[in-house]
Amino acid sequence: MYEIEDLDTIWMRHAITLAAYAEIIGEISVGAVLIQDGQLISCGWNSSIICHDPSAHAEIIALRIGGKILGNYRLLGTTLYVTLEPCMMCIGAIIHARIHRLVCGAKNKKSRQTPWLKNILHHPMVNHHISLTTGILEKECASQLNKFFKRRRHTSIPSLK
Repeated sequence: MYEIEDLDTIWMRHAITLAAYAEIIGEISVGAVLIQDGQLISCGWNSSIICHDPSAHAEIIALRIGGKILGNYRLLGTTLYVTLEPCMMCIGAIIHARIHRLVCGAKNKKSRQTPWLKNILHHPMVNHHISLTTGILEKECASQLNKFFKRRRHTSIPSLK
């Protein structure tokens, strides 16, 4: 039987693969995987650029597909793995979806100095509290994003707007 740490690593590696795919198709390299009872329910990668949709983040796509597969907008008992700490929009969706556990890889550079994510997830005004695990394959996830932005700056690909 796998230990929880082993499963976290396995599923985060899957999310990293999805993030690599996002980059191949011209998106910011972020991937997300939704799991329930050890089974893959859905996954997503950033698609805002190709879909012309500011809400098409990896997490949102995984939640949308997961809701359809499970036949419910509440994704009870699920774990969401994401290669980068979610933004405010995604955190709101994660809370409303009633995700049981959130597992993050890289920290969002803009929020490194404050534990904002933990503060929001456990804020008294939030009606659903989520278990949070951070730093799973953090170096790999951060390196993937750093390399993506470095390549983006040094190529003739149109800038992200």
